[in-house]
Amino acid sequence: MTTVTLGSTGITVPKNGFGALPIQRVTKEEAAALLRRAYEGGIRFFDTARSYSDSEEKVGAAFAGMREKVFIATKVPRFTAVEFWEDLSTSLEKLGTDYVDLLQFHNPAFCPKPGDGTGLYEAMLEAKAQGKIRHIGITNHRLGVAQEAIASGLYETLQFPFSYLATEKELALVEGCAEKNMGFIAMKALAGGTINNSAAAYAYLAQFDNVLPIWGVQRPHELEEFLSYQDNPPAMTEEIKALIEKDRRELAGSFCRGCGYCMPCPQEIQINQCARMSLMIRRAPTQAWTNDYWQAEMAKIDGCLHCGQCSAKCPYGLDTPSLLAENLKDYREVLAGKPL
Repeated sequence: MTTVTLGSTGITVPKNGFGALPIQRVTKEEAAALLRRAYEGGIRFFDTARSYSDSEEKVGAAFAGMREKVFIATKVPRFTAVEFWEDLSTSLEKLGTDYVDLLQFHNPAFCPKPGDGTGLYEAMLEAKAQGKIRHIGITNHRLGVAQEAIASGLYETLQFPFSYLATEKELALVEGCAEKNMGFIAMKALAGGTINNSAAAYAYLAQFDNVLPIWGVQRPHELEEFLSYQDNPPAMTEEIKALIEKDRRELAGSFCRGCGYCMPCPQEIQINQCARMSLMIRRAPTQAWTNDYWQAEMAKIDGCLHCGQCSAKCPYGLDTPSLLAENLKDYREVLAGKPL
């Protein structure tokens, strides 16, 4: 079993983390079964967030009576000191614990530091002194904030999107964390569902000793797929290398990762799905995306106001209205029977 240590935290776990965002979409009983099965299968690191509706509550219920056997990471989403303490208090209550192993600032637009006037980092330090948190981390989708967090020396972990579609800039973040003895937690290792070969995704990330991938799991068969890699990790074969290169040629560049930070849209467009519809149709059964529901959702793009709100919030700097228009054009060609 391959393990990874998250930098200076000393947290050493199997190179398989559980991303608990998707368990919002299943019942409490289904979530508990998934989480306990993950534990039985060897997973020890579980990542949730105050913003993931009832995810924390489900994680807490699943591990009641066995708190010390798992590592739990969560995130605070608001950015004043008062709100920080409110969010942390709620998280501890929902998780049914008096401490979290790793508390992360959740995708802030800036890098919190001592003396910046917000009191946020000072609150983190106080929470650590009180024993309510054990380690301090930050998550982000913005390269600039991530680079600043690494350079600051203030954070024990960075959580950032990282997959085999990564650019040299993302690779530099991984290397920077290694140099600073800072843990790197890879979210969106399947690029928001765009990558559909988990073995290739795992084999790529296995090349980086300091990277812990967290997989968003919602269904038992998905979990079993990742658990099978605990003792039989996929190797970087020539076949997998060829698949990765093919995907890079097809997917690299200006594509929507589905993170959803552009939402909500004033026209109620599901941007995080509609802006990557062409890719999803190419990489999943077409009928799953051409039903009446998705036809109605895609038609909302005709009402785009070009207000620029989505582009302004996109952490990848995408021209989202243009991307939506391109996807709608491709979608209508598919509905008309033309191949993409």
